[in-house]
Amino acid sequence: MRLALLFLNLATTLLAADLTLPPLTDGPPAAGKRAKVTPPEYAGTQVRHLIALPDDWTPDWKARGRSWPVIAEYTGNYFPTSGSTGEVEGAALGHGLSRGRAIWVVLPYVAKDHKANERTWWGDIDATVAYPKTNLPRLCAEFGGDPKRVVLCGFSRGAIGVSFLGLHDDEIARLWCGLWAHDHFDGMREWKGQAWGSPLARYREEAAHRLRRLNGRPLLVTQGGAETKQFIASVAPTNVTHLTVDMGALFGTFPNDFVRHPHNDRWPLRDGEATQAARAWFDRVTAGQTAK
Repeated sequence: MRLALLFLNLATTLLAADLTLPPLTDGPPAAGKRAKVTPPEYAGTQVRHLIALPDDWTPDWKARGRSWPVIAEYTGNYFPTSGSTGEVEGAALGHGLSRGRAIWVVLPYVAKDHKANERTWWGDIDATVAYPKTNLPRLCAEFGGDPKRVVLCGFSRGAIGVSFLGLHDDEIARLWCGLWAHDHFDGMREWKGQAWGSPLARYREEAAHRLRRLNGRPLLVTQGGAETKQFIASVAPTNVTHLTVDMGALFGTFPNDFVRHPHNDRWPLRDGEATQAARAWFDRVTAGQTAK
């Protein structure tokens, strides 16, 4: 009986520790909610980003001298096996670190016809890269984001995109004070049938060129194997943190009521050793690190 109560208390504690995503609203951005925003240059289309303002955000933030760090996120591909929808509304990774204390923005991949978000791969690469260059400074000015404390993160496709898109050129690279890639990394495997991702030798050479644009900024890599570590160390040997997430310890067997698959972006919503380490990294990086 006592053992059963112990397990019940443990389960209750874990459940209570789980973060929940802010509610999705059809209205304008507001504190503690997720809102869909179509920028003026895409008016009349389905191209959109998602923004969640901090729990303590107020419209008079400027008069009060307030500002917040920003965490921008790229989602994974549409992949039902893992529960990834490929849509900005399906994102969760960034909220696990921001915890309602930062502005959380989920960036789109702009489809080639410029009429919607792309659910698989990059869409129009130039348009996708241009999107944060325009919209991140705009939302910082509108909502109090600190442009010197913007972190880029991504899961799966988005983990590759952290470098492939986020370090695509010098201009976009200057937006970030830190970057975080979870489950995949730019240049680590060949993506056959994708002109940008094959053959491997050329793709890896181009990825190495992009990675040099880190220029010493902090990089967090979660679920990167030995080959990933070796590749990154050969190009960007400083200020890189590698972190392994024990999905079994966090979730037990798969699928379960929380996630379908070990390849997921929900794990930072559950407290654990890796979650605490990732959150501590984010807090350090946004405590005063400036973009270069």
